[in-house]
Amino acid sequence: MSRTVTRKASAKINLGLDVTGIREDGYHLLETVFQTVSIYDVVTVSVTKKSGIILTCDDPDVPCTEKNIAWKAAQCFCDAAGISEGVEIQIQKQIPMQAGMGGGSTDGAAVLLALQELTGAPLTMEQLNRIAVGLGADVPFFLMGGTAYAAGIGEDLEQLPAFETKHMVIAKGTSGVSTAEAYHRMDTLENPVHPQVQQLRSVLKKGASVPEVAALCGNLFEAAIDLPEITNIRSVMLEQGAWCSVMTGSGAAVYGIFESEETAKQACQALKKIVPFACCCETIA
Repeated sequence: MSRTVTRKASAKINLGLDVTGIREDGYHLLETVFQTVSIYDVVTVSVTKKSGIILTCDDPDVPCTEKNIAWKAAQCFCDAAGISEGVEIQIQKQIPMQAGMGGGSTDGAAVLLALQELTGAPLTMEQLNRIAVGLGADVPFFLMGGTAYAAGIGEDLEQLPAFETKHMVIAKGTSGVSTAEAYHRMDTLENPVHPQVQQLRSVLKKGASVPEVAALCGNLFEAAIDLPEITNIRSVMLEQGAWCSVMTGSGAAVYGIFESEETAKQACQALKKIVPFACCCETIA
């Protein structure tokens, strides 16, 4: 009989995101403040007597092969823990793809945590983090969640006091941005204005108000990603009274932070008329 665990895999936004350099191996050095939000994939993981890894997803655009981070996570966990049993993974997608919301990374982290629970926690947190770093820059954060500052290639994490707001809207158009293309465009920028990530980190530590945090939100990639849909989404959010409207990750989703539930809902309704994905949500610890 198989053993099964189901986990909610939350999406993230970047309250602040800056690129500070490039390592010799080509990886970009980041400074960012991550924040998990109440938009989830649902990941169900089973340990079975059948050998190998089986991955299924309700979204036909998601690759169900060893290219998927969730598949890689299962393989890396089994290798590290010396597990020979089979693993079955089912993913129900709610997080849009190519959105900069960490959909693939959060699924990978959910698989690691589910397998840790199913197999009696054979790995230390240090071992889990080592696997997570190898899977992708966002995966270590999703083992932690909440509000966190990250530096380097995402492996240097610092938990911050929870940033709490219930009045947020996230929207995404039909266009997507590949991470590789986003970094390529960003590398061509000349004298860009860098977001104030360190100041944002500082005020969050001091328990700043939502408007104070919103005023410091920013993303260097916005200067590199020239998509009319992003511009339109930001314009609608600001017209509807958003305290800030910022692209997350390397794109192409945009989040807005609002003063009230009413203004957030009004913005969401306006956005649903022009883009396929618009959702009211809140931050989660």
